[in-house]
Amino acid sequence: MATEFRAGERFAEMEGWQPRPGEPGIFAALGWRRVGLAPGRAVLEWEPNTDHAFPAGKEWIVHGGMVTAILDTAMGNATWSLLDRKEVFLTADLRTEFYRPARPGRVRATGWVVRKTRRVAFATADLHDDAGALLASGRATQIIIDLKVDPDRARQGPAHPGRG
Repeated sequence: MATEFRAGERFAEMEGWQPRPGEPGIFAALGWRRVGLAPGRAVLEWEPNTDHAFPAGKEWIVHGGMVTAILDTAMGNATWSLLDRKEVFLTADLRTEFYRPARPGRVRATGWVVRKTRRVAFATADLHDDAGALLASGRATQIIIDLKVDPDRARQGPAHPGRG
């Protein structure tokens, strides 16, 4: 039976937000888009290409670090949806199990929070290809911390190196 969670204040900030190409940061660099969001659950679509892969004979295989990054992002989105404005989290432990090679083309990462306490969230995620085959699973332990600055100022983020 699925655990039901209360949406955090950050949930409203997330609704409708998508990473934009050209923006600084890992989200735009990966190029995913969110196609589902509920408190404690997030679904991302991603289309890895040969820039995310290595040649293996006559085909390309998506690098395991890239697979781990999209699983981490799905779990992070799920956790973020439960946080209040003065909270952020840091991943303390991240594990990936690979079942089949991921190849360039559309994949879907579904992340959900399994359990959340006041200071720790436990999340998991699955990555499926377009045919529905399970490619990899991930688990994360995320430590929730209070922001020491105004959340609106923190949301602006640091200045991007080299862009003033």
